[in-house]
Formats: sequence, structure tokens, C-alpha cells
Amino acid sequence: MFTGIIETLGEVKNLKKEGENLHITLASEIVSELKIDQSVSHNGVCLTVVALDNNQYTVTAIQETLDKTSLGELKIGDMMNLERAMVLGARLDGHIVQGHVDQIATCQNIEEKDGSWIFTFTYDAQLNNVTIEKGSITIDGTSLTVVDSKKDSFSVAIIPYTYEHTRFNTYKVGTIVNLEFDVIGKYVARLIENRN
Repeated sequence: MFTGIIETLGEVKNLKKEGENLHITLASEIVSELKIDQSVSHNGVCLTVVALDNNQYTVTAIQETLDKTSLGELKIGDMMNLERAMVLGARLDGHIVQGHVDQIATCQNIEEKDGSWIFTFTYDAQLNNVTIEKGSITIDGTSLTVVDSKKDSFSVAIIPYTYEHTRFNTYKVGTIVNLEFDVIGKYVARLIENRN
């Protein structure tokens, strides 16, 4: 379980295919605090630490994860948003994030607004995920509030701190991101769907 508050960034140092699996090796300032078998959110995807080596660690993504997320597009040198699992009893500063990506989205527009930025994303509405204004959305593991909600798109406002300390400063029109929709909203949508 995560909060969507990004702790730090990690740099992709190596990508190794083994069968359908992709082993991703990263360097980050949190490596010394990690241990084998620990869950870490990588651009919103919960992956398990499988190896530690000095200032680098490795996680493995299976084919289903590669098919459903943007991780299959990774290149050496890419930066990833990182968050370790939340500690029970700590403040929940973002919202409840499972680290289970629902689908990908494409950055459609970036507008600078007097020191902040408005990012608009489009996604496949046929997968029946929904956003609501003032509701929560997780983009590449970052907990955000929806500003403008439509059937197949939404916008979020990004403050300078988030812009500087996450991958948002690397996004361009066309960038593919991972989305995790609000877990409570997903259950409500399923209940309504089952009633019909």
C-alpha cells in the first residue's frame, strides 16, 4: 500500500530481458534503506526488490505488467518516480494507492499557468475507468487531484515542488504514463455495473 507521495527518483541503469520478464536495475538515494523482498512503487507500479548491489537494486516486471503499463518503454537513463510502501500508523498525505496500474494514458497538453502547470491526459474510456472533479488519480505513482474530468480525459494542476521532484518535468505531449484510478471509485463503479 502506498500514498502517492513520491519520495525520490531512480535512474534506470540496466534492462535485462529473461524470457517474458524484464529485470530493471536502478540507482537511487534510497538503495541503502532497501532490502530484498521489499515492495517499491516504480512510476506507480508495485515491484519487489530482488537484488541489491552497492548503490543499485533490481526489480522484475512480468509480461502482464509490461503489457498493461509503460514499463516496457523504459530506456537506460530514464528516471522513475519511487515510493516505498507506507508505514502503518503514519500520516496518509496522498490517498490510498495500491500500486496496481489500471491502464495507460497519453499526455495531450501541457499549459503553464503563472508558475504552475496544467497537464491534460487522454485514456481509453472503453475500459470503464472514471475520474471525477476533485477526485483522486495516480499518475506514474503520484497522488493528484483531478481538475477537469471528461469521459476519456482529465487534467491535473502541478505545483512547482511536484514538477521539480517527480517525472513531470520530463513529460512532453505524447508521453505515455501509468494510471491508477481511485480504489473507492472503482468499487462503486463495479457495484453499479453489477446492479444493471
